Amino acid sequence: MKYSIVLPLLATTVLAVPLEPRQDTCKVPTTFPTTANSKLPNPFKFFDGTDVKTKADYDCKNKEVLAALQAQELGTFPPKPSTFSATYSGGTLSFTAGEGGKSISFSVTIKGNTGTSVPAIIAYGGASIPIPSGVATITFNNDQMGQQSGQSSRGKGKFYDLYGSGHSAGALTAWAWGVDRVIDALEATTGHNIDTKRVGVTGCSRNGKGAFVAAALVNRIALGIPQESGSGGAACWRISDSEKAKGKNIQTSSQIVGENVWFSPAFNAFSTKASTLSTDHHQLAGLVAPRGLIVIENEIDWLGPVSTTACMKAGRLIYKALGVPDNMGFTGSGNHNHCSFPSNQQSDLTAYINRFLLNTGGSTANIEKGPTADVASYIDWTAPTLS
Repeated sequence: MKYSIVLPLLATTVLAVPLEPRQDTCKVPTTFPTTANSKLPNPFKFFDGTDVKTKADYDCKNKEVLAALQAQELGTFPPKPSTFSATYSGGTLSFTAGEGGKSISFSVTIKGNTGTSVPAIIAYGGASIPIPSGVATITFNNDQMGQQSGQSSRGKGKFYDLYGSGHSAGALTAWAWGVDRVIDALEATTGHNIDTKRVGVTGCSRNGKGAFVAAALVNRIALGIPQESGSGGAACWRISDSEKAKGKNIQTSSQIVGENVWFSPAFNAFSTKASTLSTDHHQLAGLVAPRGLIVIENEIDWLGPVSTTACMKAGRLIYKALGVPDNMGFTGSGNHNHCSFPSNQQSDLTAYINRFLLNTGGSTANIEKGPTADVASYIDWTAPTLS
């Protein structure tokens, strides 16, 4: 049996968020705190003030984080649609999804899937990281799933053809839904040789934001590889605001909502007061935990290198509390061309692909590279060791 909760979104809109069966043991609120706090929200305290003491508690905490993110920032992440079918032939994986009398069809291409039980990386718009031999590339046209060409593209794309142009989901959420369906299609078909237990997701810049959100929302992703995602991805809203106040030329929430339609319309209400959000993006990393996550950044001011570094340090504190600190790493590199991949980040990427996709072992210990950023100045909580 599945249950649902209804979350307030806008004055005339509600969010229906599907819950997994095991969630009936968790108290998931339907309203969320909006008290201004310049410090990053405590990932080890429930919204009602109760402490998170165990890993089971943390699972429940993540349920309320997920609900708050959907209500305030991302919009509803729909479950698998009522009707679904898929085919694979000649390197093309296609699916047809139906809901409420409407249907859409979507295809991705698969290359490098020679052999048996091959891991794969779903690449938004094509990969801008080097994908090694032995790992297939699934090219995902995220723009087709949800357009991202400025404000005029709100509610356009195949996701919205199915769920309606007024759906609360921003483009990032629409893309993540599409990734979820690609994995459904892989599971439903044969001949592609892909091991669906070893699938990663990557993208750069705006697509890096999308890859991060997909890794957080789609729990079948074994390894998230967001690249240069900056604001809306690896950067924390509150830290970016702090950096902006110091005179940095950095993208913040107040700018991002006018640039594109990556986020839900509900996020507009928080864009100039990000300090009132119930969550921040260290908790986006926390939604990926304990699965693999390697965050690749570039020290370009607009991307917020201090914000991404401090935010991901906070994210690693969550992994450490769960007893898996080396399942997450982040690697920043000095200013280089946007979405190019410098050789000094190769060993870090290779380590995570080897461990989480190729299953060849190797160490991912203590990969925490970036500019000087004191995470302690942005938090007022201490990470426990969860039992």
